[in-house]
Amino acid sequence: MSEPLLKVEGLAKRFGGIVASDDLSLDVAAGELHAVIGPNGAGKTTLIAQLSGQLRPDSGRVSFAGADITALPMHARSRLGLARSFQITSLFLDLSVLDNVALAVQAQAGHSFRFWRDARREPELRQPAQAILARLGLEKRAHALASMLSHGEHRQLELAMALAARPRMLLLDEPMAGLGPEESAAMLKLLQGLKRELAILLVEHDMEAVFALADRITVMVYGHAIASGAPADIRVNEDVRQAYLGEAEAAHG
Repeated sequence: MSEPLLKVEGLAKRFGGIVASDDLSLDVAAGELHAVIGPNGAGKTTLIAQLSGQLRPDSGRVSFAGADITALPMHARSRLGLARSFQITSLFLDLSVLDNVALAVQAQAGHSFRFWRDARREPELRQPAQAILARLGLEKRAHALASMLSHGEHRQLELAMALAARPRMLLLDEPMAGLGPEESAAMLKLLQGLKRELAILLVEHDMEAVFALADRITVMVYGHAIASGAPADIRVNEDVRQAYLGEAEAAHG
């Protein structure tokens, strides 16, 4: 069996008396969509922050593509092909949709932003940006200001900017949050297309989306993984039902 693309071993993170990650281990294979679910306060977003390099774990190890990245900063992880999206928005609202993605293309190429106003008009930046927008269904909004987009379109644009980095793996934090039914369906279709091409670690509360998308699911409670396996196995796991799914079913009952 080949080495997983992402491997997390014994991750621990505390904030005072709060345990956000408790001896947490999981792995993600190349081309796999691995969902992480759990009740509020389970430590899911803290996990994403540690994987992206935003937070340093107190102990444990994170490996990506066979390299130990535990101490690497965010930009170094991005260069290796690990991209994060759907955190607090980092869009340039006063630039066009196309310019936002062209800027991300430029950043991936390692160019300075110093001459950005001229560089964003260059074909080698605009053409790949236009191709990404077309893929995500945003080509008709290319020249609109980012500030004019709907919430769902902002999510699509954030995803476009993450893809401009040419990642091998995406870390997605709540991509369905705040989306209406049509926007959720569109995002689900986008993610179904992407999962055939790159690895995805998905943190998501929308259980319908999770079970429709995931190859494997890890369930976290109080920073600890209580179960990990195929969606069918997670659905019938009694510990999971008691800790999370039963709670969700009761809320929607």
